[in-house]
Amino acid sequence: MIAPARPALNPGWILVLPFLLLVGALFIGPIFNVLWISVTDPEPGLGNYTALFTSGSLVKILWTTLRVCVICTVISVILGYCIAYAMVHAAEAKRNKMLSLLLVSFWISVLVRTFSWLMLLGRNGVVNNGLEALGIISAPIGFMRNELGVLIGMVHYMVPYAVLPILASMQSIDGRVVQASRSLGATGAQTFWRVYLPLTRAGVVAAALLVFIINLGFYVIPAVLGGGKVLMVAEYISVQVLVTLQWGTAAMLAALILFGVLALLFLMSRFMKLGTVFGGAKA
Repeated sequence: MIAPARPALNPGWILVLPFLLLVGALFIGPIFNVLWISVTDPEPGLGNYTALFTSGSLVKILWTTLRVCVICTVISVILGYCIAYAMVHAAEAKRNKMLSLLLVSFWISVLVRTFSWLMLLGRNGVVNNGLEALGIISAPIGFMRNELGVLIGMVHYMVPYAVLPILASMQSIDGRVVQASRSLGATGAQTFWRVYLPLTRAGVVAAALLVFIINLGFYVIPAVLGGGKVLMVAEYISVQVLVTLQWGTAAMLAALILFGVLALLFLMSRFMKLGTVFGGAKA
């Protein structure tokens, strides 16, 4: 009896294998190292994770991070949706100009943006001086060293990230569907809420996921605009690594963020295909 021939190895895998090993060494390896440190430093066990239930300061930091990230995500997605809606319904020349301005914002360093907000929102900044000159306020408004300043800076940075997925989703909508809704007697508001908005759901979800995940790791804006008063997870991890040298706590928080992101993606995958959400081809 002749044994069945083994399938030939795809030459493509031979070319890809070195890069897969490189990714494993430079990406997956450090992740496992962080997970290992989280359960071995300062002593083996789950002591670092139990601190989440016994340390009031950790709970406060996590709650602050979650609250700021959710508020920033909601505001960024709403503003991003409005901007994308205006862009997709503008003339081609205006749309190209708006897209160019949107892309330029990606080239500006987050440090430059953050320190610009310091100049604008400080007690003697342009905003407070302008409002006082107009007689709207009698004393400077405290924009800095609180969640308001952090949210302003984060929303300003994240809106372009929210616009692009929503814009791509809107551009894929067949205009005849909207016209059919209007021809069947639906008002503009009914067409938007019952037809247009559901068709852009994938873009909204993608924008919300992208913005929320990036927000979880924000460090510069909360550290500068918050002035130590708004302590989020990323800044606390930096303190644990560079100041207190509690690497186990820092690794535990980093692992917590990782697990949170993976859990969020898994939850979304139960309701929709993530490939479609992030711009992949529809089945």
